[in-house]
Amino acid sequence: MPVISAPVGLRSPNRPGDVTVVQEFLNLRIATFNMPPLRVNGTCDDKTITAIRIFQTRCMGLWKADGRVDTTGKTLAALADVSLPNLTRNRNVASAAAYRLSGKDWFALNESKYPNSSRLADLTAGFQAKASAFVDALRLAQATVVISATQRNKTRAWLMNAAWRISTGEAKPGDITPPPDSSCDIIWDHGDDKESRKAAAEMVELFDIAYRPSLTSNHIKGTAVDMTITWSGPIEIKDAGGKTHKLDRPRNGAENSDLHKIGASYGVKKLLSDRPHWSADGH
Repeated sequence: MPVISAPVGLRSPNRPGDVTVVQEFLNLRIATFNMPPLRVNGTCDDKTITAIRIFQTRCMGLWKADGRVDTTGKTLAALADVSLPNLTRNRNVASAAAYRLSGKDWFALNESKYPNSSRLADLTAGFQAKASAFVDALRLAQATVVISATQRNKTRAWLMNAAWRISTGEAKPGDITPPPDSSCDIIWDHGDDKESRKAAAEMVELFDIAYRPSLTSNHIKGTAVDMTITWSGPIEIKDAGGKTHKLDRPRNGAENSDLHKIGASYGVKKLLSDRPHWSADGH
């Protein structure tokens, strides 16, 4: 393996002779990245660093690309293997990786793999029994209950959180921890921070995210339900203790404080700031 005297890339000495070696090896793969050949001039510019990062994510499969080639690191060893089988393997792996890049195309192909649930049966056992009993009481009283969300898919929540953090500049792709589902092999790092933020922003828009998504919400734990509750006239409903209560206006679950007390008797508590949201702890 050829020797470089010092690291090349981000936060590196970038000695001209070392940079030249790295640029020559990168140019053997550069067409696969849909990039024009690098100028082999010994200057470590933005294009060279971008190519290093792309090689690390798309050819080496690294989760965190540091944009750096160390003197005895794995990146130099992978670059220096210019045998035909390895170059072919690099080309095939990089071509497949292009479909894993974050953005609107990834969303169109993969978003449906990580659906949320609207079934009470998917809540955690203890809360599921409480929520089901409350909903049964509501429907027995002739209230209309429309459930829109229960258990939130952990990987979907992770995707939303990561897209938000990258798009806002709160985090760089390399700051994102691996997903909870190993089958989700999205690549956030496009080799350029601006392009990575743009792709993440596309996903934020498609996910219709308005606020920073949580990774620890009650929906993820299976202890929350979003439901719209309405009734057209006065109704009578029983609380968890069997006592009957008369309810009238306001005729919706978001605003009727008496219904909130009845829900709490079942262990289903209203979050006042979120119209459809009920949970085990009111958050």
